[in-house]
Amino acid sequence: MRIIKSMSFDAAHFLDDCDQAEPNARPYARMHGHSFQLEVMIEGEQSEDTGWVVDFGDVNDALAELHTALDHRLLNEIEGLERPTLENICRWVADRLKPRFPGLVQVRVSRPSNGETCIHDL
Repeated sequence: MRIIKSMSFDAAHFLDDCDQAEPNARPYARMHGHSFQLEVMIEGEQSEDTGWVVDFGDVNDALAELHTALDHRLLNEIEGLERPTLENICRWVADRLKPRFPGLVQVRVSRPSNGETCIHDL
């Protein structure tokens, strides 16, 4: 079975060295903000005792910690997110959740207003 839990956060970032030939040529070179959607998928066997794959309360607690770390922050200032692409955000989240949830199989981060999503399969 797989369970999915999601959260949203708002944060600013900039990607100032994306185009080495023409620095600051892209609008994302300037600081700007997004509303992000984060979704995690955890796979496992359903416990006969609880009926759960994993306690959603535990997943909620872990996502609340991530929310505190990411929401209304400049992502470039967070250790490990100095270059906060969607791909790097996915990896950063996975690195923090995998030790806590060995059944973590996917992290999805999107910017719905841009129609952009990154999926990190573990």
